[in-house]
Amino acid sequence: MNKSLLFAWVTALIATIGSLYFSEVRHFIPCTLCWYQRIFMYPLTVILGVAFYRNDKEIYRYTLPLTVVGILLSGYHIALQKIPYLQEFEMCKTGIPCSKDYLNWLGFITIPMMAFAAFIIITISLVVLKRNSGR
Repeated sequence: MNKSLLFAWVTALIATIGSLYFSEVRHFIPCTLCWYQRIFMYPLTVILGVAFYRNDKEIYRYTLPLTVVGILLSGYHIALQKIPYLQEFEMCKTGIPCSKDYLNWLGFITIPMMAFAAFIIITISLVVLKRNSGR
């Protein structure tokens, strides 16, 4: 059993379930950037789950690009919410504005911050997987 692969998969699974909880149970309507982050997180749940089942230690080759783009998207989303100047360049012009905070726990924990943390954790787990596979 590969613990770093399991940790990456469980993190993606929790992030996906949390995302669905916020939209389907709490009825938070996702903004455009939230949808883009979901596009990169949701497949990780399935891909990493299958990789864990098969003990595929080469999965980092296919999943690291998804996590890096997810980090960039969620990082931009955090900046958009926390830096008022950036709101001039906001891409969400219709529907829910990307700068809207549904949550703001402890003054800094927002939904994009949680996504950012999940992408970072998955990326670190995959880098550990890569180093342990000897390539």
